[in-house]
Amino acid sequence: MIDILLLCDDLWHPAEVIELGIKPLMNLYNFTVIKTAKDILTPEMIAKYPVIICCKGNAVNSSNTSPWFEEGVTEVCPKEFEEYVRKGGGFLSLHSGNTSKEGDAYTDFTGNYFIGHPPRCTVDVKVTASHPIVDTVRDFTVRDEHYNIKLTAPDAAIFLKTFSENGGEQIGGYTRNMGTGHLCVLTPGHTLSVWQQEDFKQLLCNAINWCAGII
Repeated sequence: MIDILLLCDDLWHPAEVIELGIKPLMNLYNFTVIKTAKDILTPEMIAKYPVIICCKGNAVNSSNTSPWFEEGVTEVCPKEFEEYVRKGGGFLSLHSGNTSKEGDAYTDFTGNYFIGHPPRCTVDVKVTASHPIVDTVRDFTVRDEHYNIKLTAPDAAIFLKTFSENGGEQIGGYTRNMGTGHLCVLTPGHTLSVWQQEDFKQLLCNAINWCAGII
């Protein structure tokens, strides 16, 4: 099984959703769940994992909204994540992982910044380009937060878009090759019901496997 470091827990995205969401996948992957990443991660630690999934914004945890990333204090900041990927690691920035602001270091790393979202609504998720991540994924519909992100990376390969009545057309997923590693961004995933949706689970597994270099 692939060892995965899963980072989660912030004010608007409690870890419980993610922990329940990954339960059906525990026979496929070995997850290490970290909530207070600020005081746990080191470059040596993250190097042991072939894939990192980030499902949290720049907050210490759900009860502490202070910034997670503090230069000179936090040992693993976005630049350390980028070094990890460039050396061959796989990184999946999922839903709330994509809530950085314009000009943030995490935005420079992932290639997008967060604009906002309408109230929770029906979101159509559609494959828009050929990619190994979506080779076995059908278009699907979920009730979710419909994220609007601004793409800043010119090398992003978009393969997924999302649509809603109030949110219009938005980017749902893209990839970047960085050094010898892989980075993937997916925007759906706010509620447990999304994580439990079979097509989303297939999308998530494919994204993990692509980040790991398996597909």
